[in-house]
Amino acid sequence: MSDALSAAPAPGAWLLGKLMAAVRPEFRVDVFIPAPGELIFDLGSCRVPGCPRQPRTRQLCKGHYYRWQRRGKPDVEAFIADPGADPVGRSELTACAVAGCRFGAARQGLCVRHHGFWERAGKPHKRTWAAGLPAVEDTGRRVCRLSFCTLWAQGKSPFCHNHKSRWYAVGSPEIEEFVRRCEAAGDDRFDFRPLEGKRQLRLELQYALQCRHDERQVNTHSSAAAPVIRLVAASGTASLLEWPMERWSEYYAAGRGSSHSQNGQLAFLRYAYTHLEDLAHGSGWESEFPRDVWELRRLGIEGTRARLRFDRIVQPWLRELAKRFVRWRLSLGRSVNQAVVDILALNRFSGFLADPRVAADELTRVDRTVLERYLADLALDPRSTHSRSRDISSLNAFFHALRRHGWDQSLSSNATFYPDDFPRPDKRLPRALAEHVMAQVEQPANLDRWHTPDGRALTLILMRCGLRVGDACNLAFDCIIRDADGAAYLRYLNRKMKREALVPIDEEVEGEIATQQQCVLERWPGGSRWLFPAPRMNPDGARPLTTHSYRGQLALWLERCDVRDEHGRAVHLTPHQWRHTFGTRLINRDVPQEVVRVRLDHSSGEMTAHYARLHDTTVRRRWEKARKVNIQGESVTVDPDGPLAEATWAKQRLGRVTQALPNGYCGLPVQKTCPHANACLTCPMFVTTPEFLPQHREQRQQLLQIVSAAEARGQARVVEMNRQVLGNLEKIITGLESDPGQQPEATADAS
Repeated sequence: MSDALSAAPAPGAWLLGKLMAAVRPEFRVDVFIPAPGELIFDLGSCRVPGCPRQPRTRQLCKGHYYRWQRRGKPDVEAFIADPGADPVGRSELTACAVAGCRFGAARQGLCVRHHGFWERAGKPHKRTWAAGLPAVEDTGRRVCRLSFCTLWAQGKSPFCHNHKSRWYAVGSPEIEEFVRRCEAAGDDRFDFRPLEGKRQLRLELQYALQCRHDERQVNTHSSAAAPVIRLVAASGTASLLEWPMERWSEYYAAGRGSSHSQNGQLAFLRYAYTHLEDLAHGSGWESEFPRDVWELRRLGIEGTRARLRFDRIVQPWLRELAKRFVRWRLSLGRSVNQAVVDILALNRFSGFLADPRVAADELTRVDRTVLERYLADLALDPRSTHSRSRDISSLNAFFHALRRHGWDQSLSSNATFYPDDFPRPDKRLPRALAEHVMAQVEQPANLDRWHTPDGRALTLILMRCGLRVGDACNLAFDCIIRDADGAAYLRYLNRKMKREALVPIDEEVEGEIATQQQCVLERWPGGSRWLFPAPRMNPDGARPLTTHSYRGQLALWLERCDVRDEHGRAVHLTPHQWRHTFGTRLINRDVPQEVVRVRLDHSSGEMTAHYARLHDTTVRRRWEKARKVNIQGESVTVDPDGPLAEATWAKQRLGRVTQALPNGYCGLPVQKTCPHANACLTCPMFVTTPEFLPQHREQRQQLLQIVSAAEARGQARVVEMNRQVLGNLEKIITGLESDPGQQPEATADAS
């Protein structure tokens, strides 16, 4: 066995004292029987009507599940309709054969008293003899102490004759303890008697069970704990901490195997070992900092990450400096995810320094020359530009902290990265969803296909409010506030910027939130601090829904709705795309960019500008593809790749802003004034597209009526003026209709 797996000195009385102080009396018993819902929760009760026991398999308790197996595994619904008598341990025991006697049958179907009478009578035929006796009257005799037994207590014992015998058979334990065991017959029980004589091991596993009980996050069955108790009892150790966890894993695999059904047992063993380590070594930076793997729970840091690993940094001097750097960053309020990014960057840098071609075995060797060599290697890294930039940023922050705090003065003064060293990022457009897809996911019928109301409400909030999915999952229960006019706002914590933010909401979203609040109170009458508590393994509503859980539900919902793109392919979207879609829609509706920035709670306008750039690109692409005609009905062409493409588009955008028209666009340069005011259909600068065909047709009908009325009244000048406009209008309509494949929707809007 390797040195890493060799036995460590057994913890002494100091750990035993801690265990004695930590383990509560109710767990220091031979057999611990948890109350319903203490260790197995979110499962309801056995499906057999009237059975209060907790389900184990197929929503049946252990007793009914075994009975279902013995019957040959019939249809579960048919079995539930006729489950038979009560499971073993709850059936009524046999009473004395004498009429009215409720003492337990002890000998040949008779209680002790009547059996003596029968023997003294010469042992006649029992049935005939018993039938001839007068019925025994119930004169207020005591009943057996067990709630499910109606037989009379035997003598001064609190139990009937049969249960008194069982009490003797198990060693005459405390009366209340025996009652508790019998009352819980068929339910989970944790038997620590195999650890008799091993006081510390026994307390260690009882402490692990107590921690599971207090955390209330994982269902803990005796089927997982009992094999561990027996395995540890046979190990010959006095404490779990005598062996490292790697050796326990090997010992477990040798004794129990590693099948999937036994994963819960090994998980419980790991859990017991880890929490015992926490108790033994304490918490806080003093005990955790020297370790190469930090358990974040010992530092009081909550989150999805369980630990930070420094053991992959090869150089001891770099590892110690890395730990100081990460501790400092965490103390500033940087996120655990940022700490992980920093450690990964230092891991890669450590591997680079260990390369024989570099061989930088001390900090003094790290200078600008080494960093330039590192940049050359990083340029060949297949990861994205963003990932490589993060590595450089983390290393630069690390070097800056070394100098600033004086952690190691041997670092070269030129060991730094410059702005030009960062790879140029690709300019990416927001990943907004196509309106064709949004129309499907926003359909009320599709929203109603969510199998849970909280999934529907969360989806509506993401689409209508533009929140990040992590911020939405962590919404507080009382997340709505109102202004002086009574308008509703959604208050949330922008965790990326570490600040609270507000976003206005409509009546539908407000109603969904109110419904979700009512659902939370029905599920958790004591309340929850979260609007979306985790649906499983959360009996107290203390944990919020995780983004991982929501993404899984989202994938199932999209499959259920059969959402397709314009090519008929199944759509796979991320929750963050709804945020991009929200911002893009606002820009496309000409909402000022600063307003969009506030709605999305961006720190600067740089990110918001991406949405404006998307809008401009989309509109330009549609404008270039659209069929355009002038007042003569002649096609107007624009070469999107020509030398004047940018200038033509700039003129078009200015024309939209300064001389927007209800039925087309003005092509007049912005520097000139229009000599044809209110006469666009006779203006040589006028340009239009098929999207305005309905307006042109309507105007043609109006002109025909004007000309007919003017001719009837003899108004020759009016007829002449409008006939010119009507002629141009006919040419425009004919020109636009000559390309029937061009749809008005393909053209640019007039925003």
